Amino acid sequence: MATEPAPISETARQALEQELANLRTERATVHATLRGSDADVGDRADEADELQRADDERRLDDRIRDITTRLRQADVAGPPPTGLVGVGSTVTVRFGDGTVETVQIGETAVAQDGTLVTADSPLGRALLGRRPGDTVAFDAPDGEESAEVVSLGDGSGADTDG
Repeated sequence: MATEPAPISETARQALEQELANLRTERATVHATLRGSDADVGDRADEADELQRADDERRLDDRIRDITTRLRQADVAGPPPTGLVGVGSTVTVRFGDGTVETVQIGETAVAQDGTLVTADSPLGRALLGRRPGDTVAFDAPDGEESAEVVSLGDGSGADTDG
């Protein structure tokens, strides 16, 4: 997660809030399955299962804390500037080879979403703060590449380029 306050779009905020709600529900379910320290311990398999659930609970707590911190930072940063690429923006880019793709700038990668570019990836970092018409250079697996920002949306389908 970012260490300095950075604005996020309303779409990105809603996604984080939904993830937070899902994590809290999952955490409550996991917590309900944990035994108290005074419970009779069964065999080693039971102990291993209990340790796994406790580990899951810690992992969920860490992610809940990260999202809560990120939402608080976004509140401090205020709304994202309009007309500039930010976290949650939908950006159409034309790469140096002429291909055009529409991607969304996200906080973190979700599963295998091929349209999501994380804000801390080379392309994501290059696009942040840019406007339609700007050309950026970024490190790619095959060397440095360039891309032009063709248009910019806020992630809701509304186009905000001028």
